[in-house]
Amino acid sequence: MSSPSQCRILITSALPYINGVKHLGNLAGSMLPADVYARFMRMKGEDVLYICATDEHGTPAELAAHEDGLSPADYCAKLYDIQKSQYDRLDLSFDFFGRSSCPQNHELTQLLAHHLEQNGLIEERASNQVYSIDDGRFLPDRYVEGECPHCGFERARGDQCDSCSRLLDPVDLKNPRSRISGSTNVEIRETSHLFLRQSQMQEKIRAWVEAATEWPPLARSIAFKWLDEGLQDRAITRDLSWGVPVAYQGKVRPGFENKVFYVWFDAPIAYIAATKQWSDAGKGDWEAWWRRDKGAEDVTYVEFMGKDNVAFHAVSFPVTLIGSGEPWKLVDKLKAMNWVNWYGSKFSTSEHRGIFLDDALEILPSDAWRWHLTANAPESSDFSFTLEGLQSSVNADLANVLGNFVNRVAKFCASRFDGKVPEGGDLTALETDCAKRVGELVAEIDRELEAMNFRKSAAAMRALWVAGNEYMQASEPWKAMKTDPVRAGVAVRFALNLARVSALVGAPVIPAATAKILQALGEIGVASWPDPSDGAFLDALPTGQAVAAPDILFRQIEDADVETWRVRFSAG
Repeated sequence: MSSPSQCRILITSALPYINGVKHLGNLAGSMLPADVYARFMRMKGEDVLYICATDEHGTPAELAAHEDGLSPADYCAKLYDIQKSQYDRLDLSFDFFGRSSCPQNHELTQLLAHHLEQNGLIEERASNQVYSIDDGRFLPDRYVEGECPHCGFERARGDQCDSCSRLLDPVDLKNPRSRISGSTNVEIRETSHLFLRQSQMQEKIRAWVEAATEWPPLARSIAFKWLDEGLQDRAITRDLSWGVPVAYQGKVRPGFENKVFYVWFDAPIAYIAATKQWSDAGKGDWEAWWRRDKGAEDVTYVEFMGKDNVAFHAVSFPVTLIGSGEPWKLVDKLKAMNWVNWYGSKFSTSEHRGIFLDDALEILPSDAWRWHLTANAPESSDFSFTLEGLQSSVNADLANVLGNFVNRVAKFCASRFDGKVPEGGDLTALETDCAKRVGELVAEIDRELEAMNFRKSAAAMRALWVAGNEYMQASEPWKAMKTDPVRAGVAVRFALNLARVSALVGAPVIPAATAKILQALGEIGVASWPDPSDGAFLDALPTGQAVAAPDILFRQIEDADVETWRVRFSAG
């Protein structure tokens, strides 16, 4: 249990689809900002639970498994291991990373559907669906491709157009065809499905969204757009074999033997199910985080996702939780991100366009990606990723500013003070003025991270690192060593403490580099967020503590590297 002074913060990031290795856009849109926020809050001493999972049901999994020659279950198990390994290498600090195909999610999905039906919010309806005569089966939405009725994009999926982002119904596609066989020998036939009566929850959801004043404008605008257009009842079952069976307490619903719950119904429930997986592993009490009658009333729940996922999280998932009549914890802060584009075009898993995480980790360490994507977080608008921009960001900010500052002061200490923190002396106006500026910047970083303004927080981090270099240039300890070694010691001691603070504020974004810097400064253990009101803020390193110059923290990205990668990834 947390102490009374702690905040309990539940964090979830949008579940990455299981269909292949994810790209940089997936990372920047949900998992990375969630991780930066989780790390920051832990450093502040808060009780944080960061939960995520692979999204393993639905058509993408079946199609990818078919292409890989595996059963959906075997394919998902294989890709789960691959994805989790990459997230570990990216230093994503999940408290638990689960799977939507877990038994806990089956149980919770079926239970919530049962409660919704008891409350009159689910009903069985006959509807029209695309049937492939050549495949001999009904085609779920993503098994159908065709021309978007809104923008004319020729490869629109049955559930959503990748060009204009409009949500679609497969029967509305022009010139539809089967993604299984490519056959255009399709027709519209009647079939039965369960529908979630979202229209009955219109006023309750609107009142809830209106009260969500801590959501950023992007999330609120998307939610209100759906509400203003009027919530539509949506089918929550599909004609598939891989997924959560349409059953309750082991009894399959008659007529639904060959159907499963729609992936977008069960996927958000997997946040709760993954927490239950964490709980079942003996890590804690899942109900204390998710049920208001079990202690979750004091939890602050924060969701991170790309803008294309907002409608489901701001409308459909709350319809499920509120409509169940059970005291579930609802999201308090919904951080929606725009898209990261690849040279002006969308990153795309299906089109293999952009840099994917396996390739990213091969060519650069995780901190390089974490920094560039955080410093350019797509918060107010889409961000167009380029290799040239990556080169500039890593070289200018990490190598030339932070890395240069830390290495300069550590090497000078090693060569002139036997690798030990010098004794203190009288501070001058140079140190007090710098301390004031650094304190202001730390406070600014604190405010911006608290508000989940990642670009602004990164800009303030960069300014603090610049301040460290400027102090070294102004104090000139190499000159003072010739005439006033005590003064030189003061400057080096102050600069070493500046390097420590520089590392600490960067820890949520560049944790690997922070660990190296703190180790070089002789700091061992869990790092806490620096507090400018503390008298030891810039005097934390004990006199005589061993200091060793770290290895090169950040390698420069050369023009030749960029050219090689441009060819490899068909950039520009």
